[in-house]
Amino acid sequence: MCHRVRRFEDGGVTETIAGLPMSLPEFLAVLGAVALVVARWLPPAARPRVTIAAGAVFVLSVIVLGVVGIRWQLLPVLAGGAVALPFALSPLLRTLRRRPGRRAWRARWWLALPGSVACLGLIAAGPVAAWAFPVPVFPEPSGSFAVGTRVMQWTDPNRPETFTADPDDRRTVVVQLWYPAQKSPAGAQRAQYLGRTEQEARTVSDALASAVGLPGFLVDGVLQARTHAVFNAPVAGGGERFPVVLFSPGAGGVRTQNTAWAEELASDGYVVAALDHPYDSAAVVLDDGRTIRAATASTGDRDVDEELAAGWTAVRAADLGFVLTQLEGLARGAIAAPLAGSDPSTGSDPSTGSDPSTGSDPSTGSDPSTGSDPSTGSDPSTGRDPLAGRLDTGRAVVTGHSMGGAAALQAARQDPRFAAVIDLDGYPHGPASPALHQPVLALTQAITPSTDPRYLPRLTEALASDTATTYRLTVPGAAHLTFMDGPLYLPPVPSIVGSLGRTGSPRVVAATTLAFLDATLRHAPGDLAGALSAYGSLSVHRPDDPR
Repeated sequence: MCHRVRRFEDGGVTETIAGLPMSLPEFLAVLGAVALVVARWLPPAARPRVTIAAGAVFVLSVIVLGVVGIRWQLLPVLAGGAVALPFALSPLLRTLRRRPGRRAWRARWWLALPGSVACLGLIAAGPVAAWAFPVPVFPEPSGSFAVGTRVMQWTDPNRPETFTADPDDRRTVVVQLWYPAQKSPAGAQRAQYLGRTEQEARTVSDALASAVGLPGFLVDGVLQARTHAVFNAPVAGGGERFPVVLFSPGAGGVRTQNTAWAEELASDGYVVAALDHPYDSAAVVLDDGRTIRAATASTGDRDVDEELAAGWTAVRAADLGFVLTQLEGLARGAIAAPLAGSDPSTGSDPSTGSDPSTGSDPSTGSDPSTGSDPSTGSDPSTGRDPLAGRLDTGRAVVTGHSMGGAAALQAARQDPRFAAVIDLDGYPHGPASPALHQPVLALTQAITPSTDPRYLPRLTEALASDTATTYRLTVPGAAHLTFMDGPLYLPPVPSIVGSLGRTGSPRVVAATTLAFLDATLRHAPGDLAGALSAYGSLSVHRPDDPR
């Protein structure tokens, strides 16, 4: 079994092998390089055949990798194999040229051993690097729906952009939706991770790496990743109206940072709307091709940083309320979605690769193959957006990770339209009043001596004042980045991504949040507290509990 990790037109050669962080050509290159080194230590009768076979496999694999692209993780393998190759072939060449009866020269074992060990060390570094920084393989969504996705951009005419000095500048947000969709045809191109196009994904990836002081090439595997969603896939059939889950990413985070979680929820019948917050997210690519980079930074002074974080959280909370208003209009059919899932620099549709200059009607912008209008995502035969009438914004939940979790709490305080809150390890920045009136699920990382001592008291205060039932679940083995896609592509260091494993982390986050959403919005029968407590240490506060 293999997992697709790169372009579909690559013919399968860049698929990763199940259980290995490498593609078939990469694995064969490693195997060939190792065999070239080991051949020197085999019995004389076996050396020629093994050397020739290993050399052929190694050279052919390198040629294939040169065509489809060589990841930096394979460079030590190529170096080790390149050093071993001439030493492995030279005895064969000397054998062919030596005179009959003359003994073939062979290096002493104590001379060859250090070189062999050095080559094997280089070769081993490749798989280790590929394991530490893999191409992310997204978990298959387990729900009954396929998943579609689209991107839109909205500007709030009533809010000035506080991050710029231009008095006419208005607050703009970019939103990505994941929604229940009809099953796409076999071979349909899956959505690029981190962006609508490879260029957008590279811009975002480089910005995220730079924000934490890493060179961008270390995480270049994310540029090869494909998710399970299909851009602009038709909405699932039937008349079911889907609850809406709004998501705000962490400080410097981006709308796609919880893609695995969003796809799992969408497959279970929820519409997830994740926001990019310009000037706060690491990089936001707008429809006109401009890139807005983060302008927020801490000072190192605890009090000053707390005041700054409260201000940034307030902007995010207002963004969330504005997006809910836009989704209400979209649900009523009162507004059309802006350009859905297009390349912001060209307007081409990543689901088809079409270019409006060649593949659409220039007078209307409609796609002649489907009849849909890429500028709105609507069907011109009805004049309605595909999601009109399908969003149940009366069952809207606000969620977020880290600072996004703080923004979710503030948005719920300010906006009673939000029916519930999910805080993914977010410190509650900003005012603690008014009290919350919605059910809350707060997931927290394992508490250690390095945890901010103000965190749990602030969170407990917010949950204890709530007039609805709240749940705080501390997940053993979780770290701060457990609650986003990081475990899929970052080194499995417990202090960074936790110890739940690459697949265990997204599974726990999805299972706990789905249990809360189903119980809160769909009134699913069962013991919610019992279901949550299976994943960690649970504290429940009910408003009728004695204080």
